[in-house]
Formats: sequence, structure tokens, C-alpha cells
Amino acid sequence: MMSVLPGDARSPRRVVVTGLGVVTSIGIGVEEFLAGLRAGRSGVKPITAFDTTGFAHANGCEITDFDPARWLHHVDPAQLGRASQLSAAAAGMAVADAGISVDALRSRRALVSVGTTDGESHDLDQLVGVQVDRGAEHFDPVVTRRVPAGRLSSSIVAELGLTDVEAVTIPTACAAGNYAVGYGFDAIRSGDVELALCGGADALCRKTFTGFYRLGTIAPEACQPFDRDRKGILTGEGAGILLMESLDSARARGARIYAEVLGYGLNCDAYHPVAPDQNSIARCIELAHRNAGVKPGDIDFISAHGTGTKANDVTEAGAIRQVFGQRPPRTVSIKGMIGHTMGAASALASAACALAITHRFIPPTINHVETDPECGLDCVPNVARDADLRVVQNNALAFGGNNAVLILGRYDEVGTA
Repeated sequence: MMSVLPGDARSPRRVVVTGLGVVTSIGIGVEEFLAGLRAGRSGVKPITAFDTTGFAHANGCEITDFDPARWLHHVDPAQLGRASQLSAAAAGMAVADAGISVDALRSRRALVSVGTTDGESHDLDQLVGVQVDRGAEHFDPVVTRRVPAGRLSSSIVAELGLTDVEAVTIPTACAAGNYAVGYGFDAIRSGDVELALCGGADALCRKTFTGFYRLGTIAPEACQPFDRDRKGILTGEGAGILLMESLDSARARGARIYAEVLGYGLNCDAYHPVAPDQNSIARCIELAHRNAGVKPGDIDFISAHGTGTKANDVTEAGAIRQVFGQRPPRTVSIKGMIGHTMGAASALASAACALAITHRFIPPTINHVETDPECGLDCVPNVARDADLRVVQNNALAFGGNNAVLILGRYDEVGTA
């Protein structure tokens, strides 16, 4: 049952995105990220975040120009793990980008929801190394305190000094960013909160890189989504946080609106630990369309999960054609630029979709040579395209069959859908 605040007859509320905070390997902050998307910039470089000795290849999309002290003003960066630093910094950027004062934010009922795959696995890597080499009695207590995944959301609360707030960390792996945005959409739409800071964050860690490497899915040099010769993913890191609010709230303060959140769909098929299921993905897309009140013909482009593995790209493309027919919308993957940022992936893709709507362009799928005929998609190879976009779809697929699809639309007075 959907609830509303006492005395409010306008249910459900419309939800809009008014602020974006992004930390990526192709740019920190909205303007740099936007420029990177337009240019098809690559964030690929040799990994330095951990010792890669023994691996035949170890490229990734590491962020090497992030100084947490520049972005964190109320929490000691040394008390936070890398992922929490990224998360809190992105949230601060989103608040500033939305043009709302921190005092005004603190006076309102808010939600913080952050999705993640690894939590603070970078710190866990370090602790495991200490335990193996010297024993658990030698753990650094500061590092040990940083490990709980809940700190990815609580660090935002602490940095911004929020008090009337719910803070949750959502661990649905590589679909977690869309899950977190959907959580915020529901909370605002029902009137439970007025503002929400939602997205995802993850840092590079040896555990995840090694897991994908042992699966044979780490590309030697570059990630090439939907390309005939694709060889796999490159792990990345980053954070994307969206500041969302009710349309009434945004109008009252004269906010700039990037996009309207129209709806989302979630399902979990538990089909296989790592392999995606085409029918389940198609059902999730259909759920999202119904929730958003749109039809397949309304979608102007799709931001695909698009990992660049043999299995994902063919399966996801098949699910898209299952819903859209043999002439699906243009379908891109920004993972060629920023790598697979795990729990941050769909949050950063959501930010990219919002920017694409606002600035009327479709980001490219870079590193593309020849489209795999089994995929059969127009993946906007290598060069961004100008486009008048009204409704966009953002896919996120995760291990264990966790799927999440988000629908964003251009804001207009009468409603995009």
C-alpha cells in the first residue's frame, strides 16, 4: 500500500534528479565526466592499487587523481576506506551540483541509499594479507573499523551532518546502483522522504580482480562491448550519487532538473551463480516499462550493462530484441570508457543517462572495431551522436540473477510518459 504525508492528496509524487556527483577514471565531477563521455575518453591504465605480480595482464580503470582531502570537509579521510571516501565525495558533489545548501538539506527528511558489490574489500585484502603473514593480532584497528559495508552510506550521513535520515547500503552486486536509485524513487514517490542521495560506490580490489581473472573474463588490454573480438571486462572503481527530490520540492526552490525518474523494474531469477538468463532479463525490462508507464517504442536509447564478455553481451542483446523486436533502440555501454565499476556501474550509467537527456547526445561504445552479428545492435561505435532524447533505459545485471532496469525521462510539465 502506498502512503502519503498527512494532508497531501497528490499521490504518487513525481520524482526528479537535480544533482549529480561522480568520481570516475575519465573525470571527477559533472563537467569532467560529461566531457569524457562526449569525447569517448578511456580510463584504462596499468593497475597500481594492489600488487599485480604473477598476472599475465593487469589493466584496469583506476582513479589516480582523486584526493579525498579536497572533497571531504567534516570526516577525516583516514577514518574511511577507499569506497567510502568515493561515496561521501560523490554525495557532496551531488549536493553542490543541486544548488541546495547543506543547512537546507539537514532540515528535511532524507534518505541515503548506496549500492555496492565489494564494500571495503580493498581494506579486507590488506587485513587478509596481514593475517596470513603475521596473524590477526597484528590487524590495524583503524583499518579494521573501516571494513563494514554500511559505512558507504553512513559516511555520507556523517560528512553532511544529516540527522533526520535513513541510511542503507544495498549489496546486490553489479545491479546495486539501480537498486539504490529505485529505493530512493519509492521513498520520495510515497512521501516518506523529500530528498534522497542514491547511487553506488566501489574501489578496486585484488579479490574481485582475481575472481574475474580466474573466470577467464579479464581482457588483456581493453574492454570492447558488443565487438566481435571482445575478450572480457576490465575492473574499475568509482562512485555515482544522484540527488533526487519530489517535483514540488524542486519547483519550490527553482532547481535545475536533469531528468525525471519514471520507474524501474527488479527481479532475481537465481538461474546461475554467474551466467545471465535472457528470459529473466527480458521480464525485468518489461517490469520497468510497466512501472514507468512507457512502451518499447518510447525508448530512445538503452544504456546496456554491456560488460564485454562473450556471455553477457549476446544474452543481453537477445533479451533486448525479445522485448523490442529486430530493430531495437541504439544500445551503448560506457564500460569501455570507465571499466566495470561493480556496484557503482549502473549508478554512473544513470548519471550518464541524465546528462545525455539534458545535453541531447548518446555516449559512444568505444574500442569498437566490428559489431558481433550475434548481438546485432547499433552500439554507437566510438563517436558520440547528437540525439533528441525523451525516454532512456538503463540496464544492470548481476551475479546470482539480480537484474535492475531504470527508466529516466526528460522532464516536462505534463509528464514525460
